[in-house]
Amino acid sequence: MAKATLVFEWQGKDRKGNSQKGELSAINIAEAKSLLRRRGISANRVRKQSASLFKRKQKIKAADISIVSRQIATMLSAGVSLIQSLEMISQGHANPAARKLLSEITDEVRAGNPLSSALRKHPDYFDDLYCDLVYTGEQSGALETIYDRIATYKEKAEALKSKIKKAMFYPIAVVVVALIVTTILLIFVVPQFEEIFSSFGAELPGFTLLVLGISNFVQSYGIFIGICISVAGYLFMRAHKKSQSFRDRVDRAVLKIPVIGEILKKASIARFTRTLATTFAAGVPLIGALESAAGASGNAVFRDAILYIRKEVAGGMPMFISMRATNVFPDMVTQMVAIGEESGSVEEMLSKIATIYEAEVDDMVDGLTSLLEPMIMAVLGVVIGGLIIAMYLPIFEMGNVV
Repeated sequence: MAKATLVFEWQGKDRKGNSQKGELSAINIAEAKSLLRRRGISANRVRKQSASLFKRKQKIKAADISIVSRQIATMLSAGVSLIQSLEMISQGHANPAARKLLSEITDEVRAGNPLSSALRKHPDYFDDLYCDLVYTGEQSGALETIYDRIATYKEKAEALKSKIKKAMFYPIAVVVVALIVTTILLIFVVPQFEEIFSSFGAELPGFTLLVLGISNFVQSYGIFIGICISVAGYLFMRAHKKSQSFRDRVDRAVLKIPVIGEILKKASIARFTRTLATTFAAGVPLIGALESAAGASGNAVFRDAILYIRKEVAGGMPMFISMRATNVFPDMVTQMVAIGEESGSVEEMLSKIATIYEAEVDDMVDGLTSLLEPMIMAVLGVVIGGLIIAMYLPIFEMGNVV
């Protein structure tokens, strides 16, 4: 059984006599010192990183991998060797988890292993597409060029993902805030008015009675409703994580949501064409490129369609005909792919399609946000204003009687 690695903090000097410090992973302190010597570091202090109850462990995000990819591409294009590039990026990264990851990869490459093999040992951060592209760059001797394309691809993917999150997050956040405010009013504010109304001795307006009834219901059963919603949310997330068939059903249902579904369709097309263009440019065969694009599409409907295209293309069918047969891709996309296949410029056409659809997603998200802002404000005004009016309506009526 493999021994667990520990994180060690170190201080020392490099070959040029410059002071350095950082963190690295090793089984014990002896191995840590040995790794530092191999890096050319003369360590004067190596100690196990102390655990802190208040120090939250940082995770490596997809954005971190995108930034690291761009840094590697920039350094390689500047003539810096791969090992030096990895060492410099590792030592300068602000995220300890990313420093540990890069340190492990650097040690693998320094030991003589290909970079693609070192990356494949960390599938949580480097998927098959990423590793295959790096492998292609190593085999062709054009790792610098390939890494530039990888960095561009990751940056485009992260920008698209950010836009999708923006489209989803804003309305959900406002609705959640509205529910919290409404619940607070129903539980803490409305009962205060109910005590005042009980001393009136007069019949209350129907609207006020309705709000008081809702308030009593929330006070009596609110905790059970909250528990049921929490349990349902947990079960949904668990099923979504564990069951592929459940995720596929959710993907199909989401595409039918007005506006949101159209944004997700365009985003999937942009991801598919961007991935295919990147793999084409790297010299990956079409069959393998389609398999990678299927995994990167982000939706089960498009994944299944791309796998069907892969099967048809493997049988000798032109790609644009098999794309048309899926009834998933718009006519413009299939026509541009057809032109690309006829003219021998498929990569260029795919890049143009990706750019067009990325711009459309951008415009649709901005338009959705602009449309939702007044609608959400109106809904909030009606809900909150309605509660306030319901509470003050009896007081207004008493004033009219007097």
